[in-house]
Amino acid sequence: MSGRQGGKLKPLKKPKKTNNGGEDEEDIAFKKKQQEEAKKLKELQQKAAGKGPLLGGGIKKSGKK
Repeated sequence: MSGRQGGKLKPLKKPKKTNNGGEDEEDIAFKKKQQEEAKKLKELQQKAAGKGPLLGGGIKKSGKK
């Protein structure tokens, strides 16, 4: 009974891409779009950092008791 397999089977390896660094136009456009979005997000974060807190602290108590 030496034909038994024990343990997990290893997944088949995917063949490596032989693109030699060349990228499709879609990849280039996608990367450019991501960079623009990251730049916009960074600008918004800097803009928001200059302002104070958005909430006034919840329920405000009056001076009366």
